[in-house]
Amino acid sequence: MSYICEKCGKAIVAGRSQRHGRGVAGKRWKKRAPKTLRLFKPNLQKVMVISDGKKVSMRLCAKCLKRFKKDKQIPSYKKLALG
Repeated sequence: MSYICEKCGKAIVAGRSQRHGRGVAGKRWKKRAPKTLRLFKPNLQKVMVISDGKKVSMRLCAKCLKRFKKDKQIPSYKKLALG
């Protein structure tokens, strides 16, 4: 199963990370630090959601989870943890 939010379609994005932009203590280095490739992953949670009166298991990002809670489509956390 791919790492994608089932509601909004948010997925893994590739980018670069740089360990240090400037040199130590403000001095410039002759060679800059290498930029390495990395992955930015969405914060996915596996949740039971009520849709059309039925409980359905979905993988949602944190933003969609917040939206679903606001719309009362997700039961309370105590019920979620037990069920």
